[in-house]
Amino acid sequence: MELDGEQRSELAALVNSRDVAANVATRARIVLWHADGLTKARIVELAGVSRPTVDLWLGRYETDGVAGLVDRPRGAGREQMPPSVRARIVALTRTTPPAETGLSHWSSRELARYVTRTAGVPVSWHYVAKVWRAERLQPHRQGTFKLSSDPEFADRVADIVGLYLDPPAAAVVLRVDEKTQVQALDRTQPLLPISFGATEKRTHDYVRNGTTNLFAALNTATGQVYGECRPVRDGAAFLAFVKKAVAPHAGRPVHVVLDNLSTHTTPDVENWLKDNPHVHFHFTPVGSSWLNRIVRHEVA
Repeated sequence: MELDGEQRSELAALVNSRDVAANVATRARIVLWHADGLTKARIVELAGVSRPTVDLWLGRYETDGVAGLVDRPRGAGREQMPPSVRARIVALTRTTPPAETGLSHWSSRELARYVTRTAGVPVSWHYVAKVWRAERLQPHRQGTFKLSSDPEFADRVADIVGLYLDPPAAAVVLRVDEKTQVQALDRTQPLLPISFGATEKRTHDYVRNGTTNLFAALNTATGQVYGECRPVRDGAAFLAFVKKAVAPHAGRPVHVVLDNLSTHTTPDVENWLKDNPHVHFHFTPVGSSWLNRIVRHEVA
């Protein structure tokens, strides 16, 4: 049995939640152990249950997902839900959550609460997750796409994608991005480590110290991220950062992919590029920062 990241997260939530009954947590562990390659005989020992019990819950999970691990009321059939509610869940999942929710995308729990509140029908997050699996929906991976109106769109895309697929020999390719007004928020996932010379810090540490503008450069070949936090974001700050980012690569051609911002084309920047012909800027088309691979990394 193979599990994707979302399925593992749901099962881990059952195992670790204080609100979940111990027997349900054990069933979730059985599924996780089986997915990790443990034999059923070993699972029987670890869970303290019989072999038929292991087979029962593996079969229930394969058929109904996490909803199948919860005890069904005796004498009752499977969960019944009006077709209109199921259709509403599918439709909402495929759209951006209403502004009032403050969400960028739905989680199974938030969508269950929203449907329960707006449709007047009790809906469990287990049911929402079941519908998502049946419809192959992954809201955390969905997004929107807007075609740029940049007249140089095609040429710039070809230029940048060419760097990704076939970088010049012996050249260094850096992806540069800037995050402004970064705030120290509570997070459930580790923040990206950023190399500052010989030390490694996390962006959260610098934000806590009152610095709010983050500059970061991703080295395509090594995956290393060099970062710097500054109190202001302007042409001078950008140029100072670029100088430090390219300094370790003296003597080699350096290609920098970055957004098409006014701070990247100030007279000082242009003059510096003339004095350093080994450094080449490649601008993403207007409204297409998604072409810059570092934008997909979590740097704030």
